[in-house]
Amino acid sequence: SDVSMEEGSLRVDANISVRPPGQATLGTKTEVKNMNSFSAVERALEAEFERQCAVLDSGGKVEQQTLLWDGARETVRPSRTKEGSHDYRYFPEPDLRPLIVDEKWISDARKHLPELPEARKQRLAQEFGISHVEVEQLTATPALSDYFEAVARASGDGKAAYNWVMGEVLAALRPSGGDIAHFRVRPADLAELLNLVRDGTISHTAGKRVFGQMVETGKQAAQVAADEGLLQVGDEGAIATWVDEVLSEHPEEATRYLAGEKKLQGVLVGFVMKKSKGRADPKRVNQLLSTRGG
Repeated sequence: SDVSMEEGSLRVDANISVRPPGQATLGTKTEVKNMNSFSAVERALEAEFERQCAVLDSGGKVEQQTLLWDGARETVRPSRTKEGSHDYRYFPEPDLRPLIVDEKWISDARKHLPELPEARKQRLAQEFGISHVEVEQLTATPALSDYFEAVARASGDGKAAYNWVMGEVLAALRPSGGDIAHFRVRPADLAELLNLVRDGTISHTAGKRVFGQMVETGKQAAQVAADEGLLQVGDEGAIATWVDEVLSEHPEEATRYLAGEKKLQGVLVGFVMKKSKGRADPKRVNQLLSTRGG
């Protein structure tokens, strides 16, 4: 059916065909026009359905034609008959000369085309090691795939770029329905944040906090991390001090851990991270505890 609404008015053109029980294909269709309300659509299609069924039941053949709905008489009446689909064919226009397109023009036009969707999907999947499902999500719009590619290229980590773009970035855009092309956190800035997390300069949890501040303020990741005191401490002396304090403050867990109860290592790491307000490098904490646990 073809439905159009302009200035509050409704106009519907609908095609309908019937099929006797057991028959695999639908019969010849007709087009019903001149319907201007939903109730008129219902009544007109029901009337045309009954008319076509009556034609077939009497051994007749339904002709392809355009019908007009007469709301006053509650009937459909022929407008014009269509012989097959001839009315829909294209014919040469005698007043227009044939258009002969030069091969060089075609070649030049092809060279200036942007990268087509299927080609981009294949390239992104191969270049950044992402799956078919992931690349389908990233190429939902050209702007989204442009943003992802810029982040992935700048950070050198396609998987991390995918996770952040489809996670934090889209979540930040959702409330305002914003356009990613004008998103405050530009691809290079997000790539910097990903690198800080990957290098252990800040934790993944801290990275999410930093991202939130970047969205609000437009500041760069390193500046936000420094301002918020979220830079991870990798200095062994500082971490050793935190570990010693935790072992002293939790003597029962410390005794059991040092006696060989290795499952308590995660608990102690959690205490250290809490004491350091998330700034201690968890890898260094684990290494130091492993050494203490012998």
